[in-house]
Amino acid sequence: MENVTYIEEDDSATAWRWVWRIGLILLAIIISGMAGCPVYNVWQQGMVGEGELRRAQQNRQIEIARAEAAREAAKALAQAEVERAKGVAQANAIIAEGLGGPEGYLRYLWIHSLETTKAQVIYVPTEANMPILEAGKRP
Repeated sequence: MENVTYIEEDDSATAWRWVWRIGLILLAIIISGMAGCPVYNVWQQGMVGEGELRRAQQNRQIEIARAEAAREAAKALAQAEVERAKGVAQANAIIAEGLGGPEGYLRYLWIHSLETTKAQVIYVPTEANMPILEAGKRP
């Protein structure tokens, strides 16, 4: 029986050793976790900062692309306006030439505006009840 008692004591001592070992392992894990938390927080903040920096860079690139597109659109619109003005100038020159010069064209525009105007009263400058249409041609 002494052998059996010795074995039982050995088993309980071995069990206590395992409990101590597991406790020490858990304690080491807890201590390393506590020591690692600040390091993890610093690493996490660094990752957050890098993400914000990349987002800011991307937003900047987007704004630059939008500004370049707006500049190109403005150039194209200006070029279209120049071409339209050239066309209007050529059309005005052709019409004025067909009506006997700029004065004939102005007279035509005045008559045309009378047709489109819904006014009932029209004031015409006169001299001796004669309309003054060619005031600059008199000597």
